[in-house]
Amino acid sequence: MEGALNAVDVLLARAGEASLRSQPAILQAGRAMSYAELAELSARVATALRGAGVSPGARLCMLMDDSPMFCATFLGALKAGVVAIPLNTRLQPADIGFVLADSDAALLLFDPAHASLASQAARANDRIRLLPARGGRGSLEELARRAAPARESHPTNATDPAFWLYSSGTTGRPKGIVHSHANAAHAGKLLREVARVRPGTVILATSKLFFAFALDNAFTGALACGATTILNEEWPEPETIAAQVEKYRPGVFFTVPTFFRRLLALPKERLAAFSSIPINATGGERLPDAILRQWRTTVGTEILVCYGMSETFCNAISNLPGRVRDGSTGVPLAGVQARILDNAGNEVGPGEPGVLWLRHPSLALRYKDAEATARAFRDGWFCTGDLFTRDADGFFYHQGRSDELYKVAGQWVRPAEVEEVVLADERVREAACVVVPDQDGFDRLALFVVPGDASGAATSVAERCAQSLPRHSQPKWVREVHELPRTATGKIQRFRLRAQLMAELSPPKK
Repeated sequence: MEGALNAVDVLLARAGEASLRSQPAILQAGRAMSYAELAELSARVATALRGAGVSPGARLCMLMDDSPMFCATFLGALKAGVVAIPLNTRLQPADIGFVLADSDAALLLFDPAHASLASQAARANDRIRLLPARGGRGSLEELARRAAPARESHPTNATDPAFWLYSSGTTGRPKGIVHSHANAAHAGKLLREVARVRPGTVILATSKLFFAFALDNAFTGALACGATTILNEEWPEPETIAAQVEKYRPGVFFTVPTFFRRLLALPKERLAAFSSIPINATGGERLPDAILRQWRTTVGTEILVCYGMSETFCNAISNLPGRVRDGSTGVPLAGVQARILDNAGNEVGPGEPGVLWLRHPSLALRYKDAEATARAFRDGWFCTGDLFTRDADGFFYHQGRSDELYKVAGQWVRPAEVEEVVLADERVREAACVVVPDQDGFDRLALFVVPGDASGAATSVAERCAQSLPRHSQPKWVREVHELPRTATGKIQRFRLRAQLMAELSPPKK
């Protein structure tokens, strides 16, 4: 897309259709907001932001829970030409403070529940303004209620920044990812091409809207398709989601692999309603084959594994209904080019591992950091940093991060393969395999497991590894832990597990 474009005019184009004006765009806590109401509130927010002195091009950080006001604020910001930056509400104050400074944000909007977090995060930043998003007098919600709706969107170009996302790196500071109005206008790619969503389809996702996975599939993409999305202000629990499935009978269900595992812990009768969902999709992390098989046996439906990144906004690769290949992330979607390269930059053959590079219609403009941009964005291609293989039929298989393929005893080892073997044991709830140097400095595998209800997980794991893995892939150390350390976005912090074991193995100081 090139030339003049404001993404809101595309995302809310269907709000003017007579058949959709009164249809619910959002369902939350038994209340519905129609397409017409959402478009009206978004236009009022655009006026309110201008009245509050937020100029076009300025960055607006949103420390907000999922709600109709979140949606109206995001859309209203884009309509006003303001750059929206949704924030993870579970970040620490120092991390939010970093984002405020890194983005040079003009305004931090916050829900009342996050007032203390917002105040702490902004303490060291005397340039940032704070404004309650909802609540009483002086909040953006109240200002919007009194504002006249902006009838025209700010004249932006397709390549102008529309929103930023911040990656959730497991080892370093998050990177600001700059997305354009053209990127936002591509929303709903998976919904259109894979799920075949039609107006009126109900969509339910467990991920929060500050994640690209949900921002696309459960909000902006849903609007572009004329669908109805269910929002949960609180972080969802399996019982809550099961009740919503029973009540609303969604046509598409999005969640992450760990939540599928949590759902499978419910009594079988509580899962009966899930069998009526035509499309179940997952992403964000690897789906263990054991979970896929258990879901298929218990619920009777398939799980479509898909792959995308914050940098691509929309999904890039997905399994398709009727074309699910176990263990695979599927095939590239329309308009997506994918290639797997070795360290020398040469394309690898079928079955050979390499790093995935993508050319994508909604690929980010750049990172905020110029050096990071130069490393990852080249000639329209993006280096994902993820290790993949591709089979002879064109199906892609995620092997982990490119820095998670190691040589142990002179032979290549993929920790994800070890985890896959271990997770087939019902006595293990979660597993993480890392590489740790032994006392002689040689790399060896360490396995951390979170046991399920049954005891003896560590012994069971050691036996299973001895039976199922070659000697060089068998972990030297197995440790049971209560939980795996994770980032605020749920990714395992393997470096912390590595440091934990290294501290344990270190000789005591004299």
